[in-house]
Amino acid sequence: MRHGETEWSVSGAHISRTNLPLLPEGIKQAEELAPKLHGHKFALVLCSPMQRARDTCRLAGLAEHAEITDDLMEWDYGAYEGRSTHDIQKDRPNWCLWRDGVLDGESTEQVGERVKRVIDRSTKVDGNVALFAHGHVLRILTAVWLELPPKDGKLFGLNTGTMSVLGYEHEYHVIRRWNCTSI
Repeated sequence: MRHGETEWSVSGAHISRTNLPLLPEGIKQAEELAPKLHGHKFALVLCSPMQRARDTCRLAGLAEHAEITDDLMEWDYGAYEGRSTHDIQKDRPNWCLWRDGVLDGESTEQVGERVKRVIDRSTKVDGNVALFAHGHVLRILTAVWLELPPKDGKLFGLNTGTMSVLGYEHEYHVIRRWNCTSI
């Protein structure tokens, strides 16, 4: 589950370590997850420590079972924290996050290492796993799940307040559902 809407997700600013609350629309998105998740059993619930992810998890009704993990924190944007792509391109024309990376933050490979730990842990439990996190880290997690390079997370657009389901088809890792408002 990607967290609900925040001020910066609306404005397009890169938000990683800044702890912003959900906007009223983000609260509504998170609350709308609760009935959709009701009745689903999760062997493990992992959540980013950031307020927006924790609040989404709580409003979705799974906070009681959630374990906080830094491995689900958003990509550390370093010097680009709080800046939009348009703003960054004033200093670096044609800059692209997925191609050019960030200054004083994490590389896609470093984020890929973090999400690989989440995947390894998730595949060791018997049952479904719920993850509450952020757009780019979940996109990178999806790429790593599919055995693609972390930078291929660029291929998976992800809206706020949505659910996606990763799973298996035979022995292959697949996307079961993507960017949905229901499971």
